[in-house]
Amino acid sequence: MPKRILALTAVLTLAAAGCGMLPTKEAAPPPATTAPASSDPATSAPPATATASDQDTRPALAETRSTMTENLKVEVVGLNRVKGKHLIAQIRLSNTGTEKHLSWAGEMGDRTRPLGAFKWASGIGVLDAQARTWILPYKPAGSPCLCSDLDRDGLGRFIDPGQSITVYAVLPAPAGNPATTTVVTPVGPPMLNVPISDEAPSGDFPDPEAEPVTPVTRRLILPSESLDKSEETADDGKDLHVNLSSDVLFAVDKATLTPNAKSILARTAKLIDASPATVVTVAGHADSSGNDAINEPLSLRRAQAVQRALSAMLSGDGIRFQAKGYGSRRPLYSNDSDEGKRRNRRVSVTFPKPQPAAQEPVATTSPGTPGLTGTTKADGQPIAMEITGLRRLPGGLGLLTYKITNEGAAETWFNDLHIAQDWEAYKYQAATNVRVTDVAARRQYLPGRLEVPTDDGVDFYCACTDVSGVRISTEKFAPGQTREFWNLFALPDTADTLKVTIGPFRDLQVPIQ
Repeated sequence: MPKRILALTAVLTLAAAGCGMLPTKEAAPPPATTAPASSDPATSAPPATATASDQDTRPALAETRSTMTENLKVEVVGLNRVKGKHLIAQIRLSNTGTEKHLSWAGEMGDRTRPLGAFKWASGIGVLDAQARTWILPYKPAGSPCLCSDLDRDGLGRFIDPGQSITVYAVLPAPAGNPATTTVVTPVGPPMLNVPISDEAPSGDFPDPEAEPVTPVTRRLILPSESLDKSEETADDGKDLHVNLSSDVLFAVDKATLTPNAKSILARTAKLIDASPATVVTVAGHADSSGNDAINEPLSLRRAQAVQRALSAMLSGDGIRFQAKGYGSRRPLYSNDSDEGKRRNRRVSVTFPKPQPAAQEPVATTSPGTPGLTGTTKADGQPIAMEITGLRRLPGGLGLLTYKITNEGAAETWFNDLHIAQDWEAYKYQAATNVRVTDVAARRQYLPGRLEVPTDDGVDFYCACTDVSGVRISTEKFAPGQTREFWNLFALPDTADTLKVTIGPFRDLQVPIQ
């Protein structure tokens, strides 16, 4: 059987290590390959240009464009479920330009790893929307991932003008054997409803069952808050975490509920009634001010007061409560600002989330709605914005996509997408200055965030477009240049139109597609 050049070296390397290969079918035309580049970027010679006969000509199942790198097109050309529990993703990367070589290895690396540790195609993944999980390639011991390796697979670090390469990743399949999934990469908007084949993939790929590997997943948390700031809710796919403002529930240094507390607690009680909860945890928290010798017992008394009130409001029996007080030991936000401290003064109520209503599958493509545009200026240059879609995904998720264009005659920087609230803490600057509001329900939805445990605690990465960190100069727009951005949000089940606010642009009423 003819072998794909991409996989041939991988076969030899993994065979030497005792690793098996997944079952495959006859290979499609091979992807372009390049000569390995020098490990020193300053002395690397341009890679050899692949011939037209080397190009992977399979039809694309889905495609997106890189926000960060002009002329980089990303296409899914294979998505195969193997043994019912693994997924082989094959991505064709094309340089659509005519002048510059494009680097791909850093672009496709997993941005949620420590700086310097994300490599190769480790950022290719899928979004399991129902489970609120971002699934990335398996990680073997001593290797970044079961994925294309520029050294091992001979791909080189660059894609020549007009040429393409095909890279792969081996990862866990989303639960439930869905017919389609959302494919994610670090470079552009997620690709929705990509069909999954249960046929063997074209080519040879390492078998994750042949050696010890670690699944790499990131929990997706979707926050929302009431417009009066009395409570905020974080949905992680398993539990709801309802954070009630202590400033609204209690007087200063007191643990007796205020007259306004009953109406605020009523929404939480209704959510508990709708959930399969048998145990509800109520935890009191304080900011970093004052003495924890005082804050810890006060936070416990406040948790107990909320527990008693909620218990009296529930319509059924059989719910067991656990009340705890943590003082200032578990801040949710930075204590470096007044708003961060206010949000940390809270009583958190945690319980299994209510089951979502059944939803129709989202369309693979959705037409844009005319008129969803806005304008502003940056350094005197006109900047245009166009919303290209607000699409409902399974599991109560929504994907917002929008374009930013420099309509001026000079190069300019546009920084307003990441000028967010100072209490929000993300690992890198990203397009966080975006809000979606259900005006009728008086509820605002914030960008989703990926939670990554670290030795020191937890890092949060925005589930949206990066605009800094390893993405250098993303905020710099050439004259006439357009970039497409994206954000993931929770969406209310019943709304069909929501108000969308993107940076300094005017508010827009956007239909959900």
